[in-house]
Amino acid sequence: MNFLEKIFEYPHRVKILKGIIYAVMVVLVILDFFIHRHHEFFFWDKIPGFSSVYGFISCVLIIVVSKVLGKWWLQKGEDYYD
Repeated sequence: MNFLEKIFEYPHRVKILKGIIYAVMVVLVILDFFIHRHHEFFFWDKIPGFSSVYGFISCVLIIVVSKVLGKWWLQKGEDYYD
């Protein structure tokens, strides 16, 4: 049994891991308020935390769209080959 299997074997460990991941995401957004940027090319570069929030929303949208496409377009009925 490898390391990841040991982590994901028990639900309470998964809950702890999720908490750690969410805490790291919040810390990264907060740090964005304090770190000075040297080059701001676009207007959204001036908004603190924008890149983090945009990246998170983009990843969630990719997952949701992929699931919807898989369900509606790729998945076939049980009697498809009959």
